[in-house]
Amino acid sequence: MKHLSIAVSLLLLCACSMPLMAVAQQAPARGTPPPAFGHGPGGGPGLPPFLHGIVLSEAQQDKVFAAAHAQAPLLREQHKIAFKAHEQLRELAASSAYDDARAGVLANTAAQAMAQISLQQARLEQQLLALLTPEQRLQVEQRRAERAGQPRAPR
Repeated sequence: MKHLSIAVSLLLLCACSMPLMAVAQQAPARGTPPPAFGHGPGGGPGLPPFLHGIVLSEAQQDKVFAAAHAQAPLLREQHKIAFKAHEQLRELAASSAYDDARAGVLANTAAQAMAQISLQQARLEQQLLALLTPEQRLQVEQRRAERAGQPRAPR
């Protein structure tokens, strides 16, 4: 039973660390937060991907910038919490003093931080969609529908 518990914990560790590995690969340097959004075709720096190619007024651009940067401290804090929990979990899994209860707490801490990040990203997307005109929202919906029919490119 203990071996099953260890195996499940290790699988959970692997599953929880995948999003962090992706974030770590995007981060410019250790100790610095990853950029809020990347550059993309038709999009300027700092634009979330769903807004790439959408022509925004200067006022809309200012509001997008303000909204994206307002969330940065919360996202940074949650990324740090998740990273530290994963790091401690990896160390615990490799140590001879493995404690399943401690591993569970660390896994839950990392999962809660990732959940907060996802929730904040959903909130931001909703805020940004509210800034768009009906025509711009229609463009976003059309682009999403087009992408839904296309296979995703490997990263």
